[in-house]
Amino acid sequence: MQKIGATKVVPVFYHKDAEVAKQVVKACYDGGIRAFEFTNRGDFAHEVFAEVVKFAAKECPEMAMGVGSIVDAPTASLYMQLGACFVVGPLFNPDVAKVCNRRCVPYTPGCGSVSEVGFAQEAGCELCKLFPGDVLGPKMVKGLMAPMPWSKIMVTGGVEPTKENIEGWLKAGAWCVGMGSKLFPKDRVAAGDWAYVSAKCRECLDIVASL
Repeated sequence: MQKIGATKVVPVFYHKDAEVAKQVVKACYDGGIRAFEFTNRGDFAHEVFAEVVKFAAKECPEMAMGVGSIVDAPTASLYMQLGACFVVGPLFNPDVAKVCNRRCVPYTPGCGSVSEVGFAQEAGCELCKLFPGDVLGPKMVKGLMAPMPWSKIMVTGGVEPTKENIEGWLKAGAWCVGMGSKLFPKDRVAAGDWAYVSAKCRECLDIVASL
């Protein structure tokens, strides 16, 4: 949570090839990122994650490796057993909150309304994900923060690595942003252009630092 709060930017990424995923994590690390969300998207995703976590422990020692797209408690437990130090989901499932709280691992559930954020907070979720961000918009964050100023909101979905977009979310009151495809264009990943990824991460962190 401290690392997420310090950088304000959490890359969100999945690739079926563990070697590609390792290079992306390293590129983000070299760009200053210190919290990374590996999404549980494809077949055998947990096996890829297990390899990436071990790689990150050696090559990116300050990186907090978390897992995303978690919708049920058994899957959350599996990833925590493999080394996930935070869990993110597209929805709020109280059963996931229970297993995460039991292991003192932060759970950031996806919420689409003020009431969902409230229920998640009651279940011990310190950081809630506003999802999908591009549908709900910065006004949703601003409106929520007025009566619930203690809330910590991570926006994911449609976040772009531009000053206008990041500034819009953070000035509205978001605590941090999760960024996926916009940070990792498929053609750049396919070409192994890791310098591009590192540069984009640095750009984003520079934008955050300027606010």
